[in-house]
Amino acid sequence: MKEQKKGLIIIFTGEGKGKTTAALGMALRAIGHHLKVFIIQFIKGKWQSGELKAVKGMSNLSILPMGSGFICKEKSRDREKKMALEAWDLCRKKIESKEYDMVIMDEINYAIHYNLLNLDDVISFLKNKPKKIHIVLTGRNAKPELIEIADIVTEMRDIKHSYRRGMKAQKGIEY
Repeated sequence: MKEQKKGLIIIFTGEGKGKTTAALGMALRAIGHHLKVFIIQFIKGKWQSGELKAVKGMSNLSILPMGSGFICKEKSRDREKKMALEAWDLCRKKIESKEYDMVIMDEINYAIHYNLLNLDDVISFLKNKPKKIHIVLTGRNAKPELIEIADIVTEMRDIKHSYRRGMKAQKGIEY
């Protein structure tokens, strides 16, 4: 097989734990090869997660949480929609700048699922992205149309999780 120089579209989705963790592992692997990585977190708020603490001082990796931490189900989603559109606009700018080798859009599938972003706009942009940039999308409920254009799709299955036994989220595991 020949080595390809095509930027891939990669999706981590499913009900199970590990989507963001897989994307972060991919980022770590990429910076180990001197690639430059930008991560935008669509839903996650600006609390100090382990990944935010870990990347401080890494010159080839930037991470920016741009969400409120949750999506309101009962109320108007105007605030969340505004934040998602700002994150999407920044994603497009980072990709178009060609400054990064990989852009990770953490939890973008949620933003699309809850109609905070227009699916057709995202697909159109991804189909016309710069050829050499890898794009990683995470979150549950990846739309079939996104799966169709992706090069790699991994679905995480939830087989067993400690929260069903009443355990709270743990540092270093869930955040």
